[in-house]
Amino acid sequence: MELAEEIRINATRDIVFAALNNVEILKQAIPGCEALEATSATEFTATVVSKIGPLKARFTGNVTLVDVIAPQSYTMVGEGKGGPAGFAKMRTFVHLTDEGESTLLRYEVKADIGGKLAQLGGALISSTSKKLAGIFFGNFEALLNGERAIERSSE
Repeated sequence: MELAEEIRINATRDIVFAALNNVEILKQAIPGCEALEATSATEFTATVVSKIGPLKARFTGNVTLVDVIAPQSYTMVGEGKGGPAGFAKMRTFVHLTDEGESTLLRYEVKADIGGKLAQLGGALISSTSKKLAGIFFGNFEALLNGERAIERSSE
């Protein structure tokens, strides 16, 4: 699966970059996030409950940030396992560009999935991924503006 999108965030690039590395902000912004922990400055572990079509699973995984050029870009490499539901391995490139007082965040995701997840079909996985990204970025921007996360559920 591949997914790419641009999101305009109403905050400066320095603030956005710092928030993208802030465990507390990410934990509140990620739909279905039960746990998120930084194990180093560039490594994280997480537990996320997600519903994709008829399949609901608890995924545990890890993410490592590589090729970090603060406050401009980095690549996230990670994998998650959801027991019988399957697994996902992903590589995400994130790039931030100044746009006045706002920031243009561009990301590109390449993911491989297996198990029951792979049986659901690419269209369902893609549409669910876009929905979850929309929830994440809505929550993320709300948190940057000092508001509460808008939507926490992944269902």
